Order: sequence, then structure tokens, then C-alpha cells
Amino acid sequence: MGGVNASAARRQDPDRDPGLQPERTRLAWRRTTLSATAAAVLAVKTALHGGASAPGLVACALCCVLWLGFLSIAHRRIRALSATATPAAFEPRRATAAVLCTMALAVCGAALVL
Repeated sequence: MGGVNASAARRQDPDRDPGLQPERTRLAWRRTTLSATAAAVLAVKTALHGGASAPGLVACALCCVLWLGFLSIAHRRIRALSATATPAAFEPRRATAAVLCTMALAVCGAALVL
């Protein structure tokens, strides 16, 4: 029963503005997209520095594809957050895809450095 009362108290808390949550989430998606862009650009720069090699170009192309995938997922989520005051929950399939793109981009970047 304590959980129900605590939930009701949170909804009535005048210090919290739940209307700002979608905006904060939208801004977080934009920052994350900017970080992924910087990582992809640095990966391309690293791959092309000192002459292009076949493995470097493959890793560079993979980084670009992963960045485009993440950008697509983020853009759809930003639009969903902007469309209504109470956006739908983030689909687990898309969340998993975003995580996998991020992890794979990090692995490709590390492979280029090493």
C-alpha cells in the first residue's frame, strides 16, 4: 500500500514538472547523436590517416553505417517525443538496436586505434 501512496504523492508534487521530461529526453537524444557523430568522424579520420588500407576502409564504412543506423533511430525517437505531450514508450526492439549500434561503433573505433 505504501507504493500506491508514494505514487500519488509524486503525481501531486508541485516541484516536479512532468511536462519537461520529454524535452529533457529529446535533448539527451540530440547530445548522444552529436557524440556518435564525433566518434564516427574521428574513426574516418583515423582510418584515412597515413594512407588508406583495405581493413581501415572496411572499418570506416562500418562506422558510417552504424552511425546512420543510430541517427535514424534517434531521429524517430526525437520526432515521437515532439509529437505529443505524453509520448509512447520506447519500443524495446529500437532500444536494443540503439544500444547495439552504439556498442558496435565503439568496437569499430577501438579496432581502428589498435
